[in-house]
Amino acid sequence: MKHVAILQFPGTNCDLDTKYAFEKLGCTTTVIWHKERELPKNADLVVIPGGFSYGDYLRSGAIAQFSPIMNSVITFANSGGKVLGICNGFQILTEVGLLPGALKRNIGLHFISKFQTLKVVNNSNDFLQKCDKDRVLNIPIAHADGNYYIDEEKFKVLEKNEQILLRYSDAHGEPVIVNGSVTSIAGVCNQNKNVFGLMPHPERALEDILGSTDGIKMLEGLIA
Repeated sequence: MKHVAILQFPGTNCDLDTKYAFEKLGCTTTVIWHKERELPKNADLVVIPGGFSYGDYLRSGAIAQFSPIMNSVITFANSGGKVLGICNGFQILTEVGLLPGALKRNIGLHFISKFQTLKVVNNSNDFLQKCDKDRVLNIPIAHADGNYYIDEEKFKVLEKNEQILLRYSDAHGEPVIVNGSVTSIAGVCNQNKNVFGLMPHPERALEDILGSTDGIKMLEGLIA
């Protein structure tokens, strides 16, 4: 049975959703307050869930990167441990340098909350290994700072290493502009493919009654 450590910052609002999702998939979970300094010794996966760490009063994730627990997360990731950042968690991972690029304010400066179709760009990684390449998924998004930016040189590295995971798309898989992200990128991973970040919320897409179960295979890949 896999054990998932879920971080909790002031303002985190998807920690219990994430806990429910992984327990539904048969995992044990521990919620870790950001002031703690050590992750559970038996952690197989660390998840930084969505929310508004520190109210997003500064650049999203900018304050959270200094929380004591993040030193352990960085050590865990650099040792090959799997880390998933969802929405604000994605922003935090870019701030601490575990993922390339940065998240900026959405074009139009509005908060976006809706179901959004996504195209699986690369599945040569644990996160999307159970999803067919080019498959279109229906996953909720809810963010104001989801505009992914990376410079041209680093973008070429992302493409070459198959680090681009997901793109916002229409129902046919064609790219669409949702928040201004470079080439409609919705999720990326690091070069070693053990740290993953995405703006959409797969933990909110596990029940038919909520509109989609497409998040199941995404999360299952990390605990396979």
